[in-house]
Amino acid sequence: MSISLQTNVTSLFAEQALNQNTNLESQAIEQLSSGYRINSSGDDAAGLAVANQYRSTIAELQQGVLNASNGTSILQIIDGGLNNISTILDRLQTLATESASATFAGNRNTLNQEYQTDVAEITRQANNIGLAAGGQYNGINSVFIGGGNDAANGQVSINLSGAQNQVDATGLGLATTSVAAGGTELTGGTANTIRLDAPGATFLSAHAQTFTFNIYSANGGAQTQTISVGGTGTGLTETQVLGSLNSQLSAYGISATVGANGQLSFGGGTPFTVVTNTTADANPIATIGSEASNSGVYDVNGAATALFPGETLTIQNGQGTATVTLATTDNLASALSKINAQTSSLGVYAIANAAGTGISLQSVNNFTASSTSAVGVFGSTTPATVTPASTGTVTGNAVAALTAITNAISALGLVQGTVGAGENLLNYATSLANSQITNFSSAESSIRDADVATAAANLTQAQTLLQSTIAALAQANAAPSAILKLLQQ
Repeated sequence: MSISLQTNVTSLFAEQALNQNTNLESQAIEQLSSGYRINSSGDDAAGLAVANQYRSTIAELQQGVLNASNGTSILQIIDGGLNNISTILDRLQTLATESASATFAGNRNTLNQEYQTDVAEITRQANNIGLAAGGQYNGINSVFIGGGNDAANGQVSINLSGAQNQVDATGLGLATTSVAAGGTELTGGTANTIRLDAPGATFLSAHAQTFTFNIYSANGGAQTQTISVGGTGTGLTETQVLGSLNSQLSAYGISATVGANGQLSFGGGTPFTVVTNTTADANPIATIGSEASNSGVYDVNGAATALFPGETLTIQNGQGTATVTLATTDNLASALSKINAQTSSLGVYAIANAAGTGISLQSVNNFTASSTSAVGVFGSTTPATVTPASTGTVTGNAVAALTAITNAISALGLVQGTVGAGENLLNYATSLANSQITNFSSAESSIRDADVATAAANLTQAQTLLQSTIAALAQANAAPSAILKLLQQ
């Protein structure tokens, strides 16, 4: 290297080293003071991108844990409500059992008053916990927790949708039940004269006999069901006849019994009409053509008609008023559908009458009905509401109610199982999310956080080098002055 006055290369080397050591010292101080290894993109651009992704996932999971906690709290509230409804069902079963005894000497109307109040309370509580029809939680309840490789894996769903998860009176099949005295014999049309309690008698040994029931179902609306008995080639006893009928009718909340006069009777809170169909058997169980409407409920029977001349029906009870306008183009099926769409919320139901040509309105509670036409549904503008009768058997309604309550208890248990499984599912998901938070935090820390020992060592090294560089720079800057020695005379 030549000696120059213009360019002090040694000084430039020392100055460059000074800048590098100053930066090293600044970086070490920054890491120690912030606690982070990466304080700007320039420190580690690739590492920063990965660390930011981890941090975002951690934030998502932390909120997800809160979401799961909130979801668990909601399910616990629902669970408490279901337990309370279960207690009410116990009381309904007690009342129905009391009324189902033929030796009960009290007033069944008093029992039924409490029974209907408790049924209404079930609906009120189901609304409060969001599991009535259209309730807030009567659907698929998704709780987003995160941590998945896609949105679907990041959420937990508790399926409380559909009628099977409704725990109001309608969803549990109790809306039309009653424990009042009731039941109806086959007395309409052709009078029934056949006794089933005749000693040693058997029935339907060669052919079956069918009954056509017009009923209202909460899930299917007004519908017609045909029930068949016998036709097995052997005669049936009274007990076997009732067993066959009840095995088919229990699903609809209707029970078959034998009245005090030995004749076939039907009971239950479900709105129904029934007619006995023909049979070729010499020993039928009911006279062909005999009819009945459920006299265990309040009812109004409409006239036989195929056309509804633009009439408007008004049905009213303590729960409210429903107004239904029928068109001349309506047939029996469409008229039933229109009426039930407006009146079912009041607990009043429309079904076909026993003849299948007119309309019967029925309810376990009293109601009034009126029409703007004198030739339409009722054939009168002032139809009379018939109060529940005590013909046939006084225990028919209560026996049917017991079947409905048993089914309701089973249905409620399934909902409770779904809610309990949902609570456990959220707890499992929360455990996984907390584990992910821990591990993602560890991964982020290994990238973003400063190694204090390394940073401290780097600071010591930088400070030592800085002092050495400053000393060397001073020497380098003093070097040109040595050239003056060459110029001395």
